[in-house]
Amino acid sequence: MSARLVLLSTTHRVAPGLLSWPAWRELRAADAVYAADRAHPLLPALAEADVRVETLDAASPDALAAELVRRASVGDGTVVWCLGEDGDPDLARAVGMRVTAAPVDAPEVELLPGSYDLPGARFHDLVEVMDRLRSPGGCPWDREQTHGSLVRYLLEEAYEVAEAVETGDRAALREELGDVLMQVVFHARIATEHADDPWTVDDVAGDIVDKLVRRHPHVFGDDEAPVGEQMQARWDALKAQEKGRTSAVDGVPLAQPALALASKLVGRAERAGVDVPVPSPEQVDAADVGALLLAVVAQARRRGVDPEQALRGAARDYRDRVVKAEQATRAST
Repeated sequence: MSARLVLLSTTHRVAPGLLSWPAWRELRAADAVYAADRAHPLLPALAEADVRVETLDAASPDALAAELVRRASVGDGTVVWCLGEDGDPDLARAVGMRVTAAPVDAPEVELLPGSYDLPGARFHDLVEVMDRLRSPGGCPWDREQTHGSLVRYLLEEAYEVAEAVETGDRAALREELGDVLMQVVFHARIATEHADDPWTVDDVAGDIVDKLVRRHPHVFGDDEAPVGEQMQARWDALKAQEKGRTSAVDGVPLAQPALALASKLVGRAERAGVDVPVPSPEQVDAADVGALLLAVVAQARRRGVDPEQALRGAARDYRDRVVKAEQATRAST
């Protein structure tokens, strides 16, 4: 058996005692286990498992690396160092340089992941950051916000996501989705403070998971998978049944932009087979602007076009033409 130095990495996003079997095996069989200080999150779990941990303090990562390599080189045992939350990159680099400089006398070095982040782990960081911002000692502005005061920000962020998608800006899309996610976590954090009906972001996530499972019986159950328009029709039927709705247009939020609202109402009526025809634009009195817009919306839907998105695209093109016209005017003066 050769001398070994094991650098054990863990993540603070997993409970400290939840380590891999190779990690526990190394910890229990090691000749010595070290950590930077007694505040290391692993120490309580290791103490319960009767794993003795000593602390090593050093003036610098290079000095600590030298001491660890020296101790691991004595005899043929194993020395384990419990890395900090950030993985102690400077220490790992210093250990690597020392071992490379004197490979003959150096111990075998292994970087062992004791626990690691699962997909979505950084979401927990967002929840913790929002909790700190909202708590005493946090940000005064964040602590003053309410569900009502945040509505406009949620809408703004949603529109910015739409713009990033429509312009094909992937970097902006990633950023704006983060802003929307922050709004969700913000609202959930405020909800925990309600005196009579508190709930958390876990309740929000649990509700949407349950809803997705219920509304996809062809995936999570034994139902036959629908195709094409059947998928939307089944979704609408399941949704109406869950919420006890009696009309195809129940639940359509009337506060949304008028063009999107009209499109949603027409679409719901069409899918439900409700015979309330909308005339074509040619059949509408041009003076009745509302009816004319509704007719255009219905015509756009018949062509498979999202009228809200189409108008935003046309407006964006118009804005660009205005800018070019202004530039041309300035250039000619």
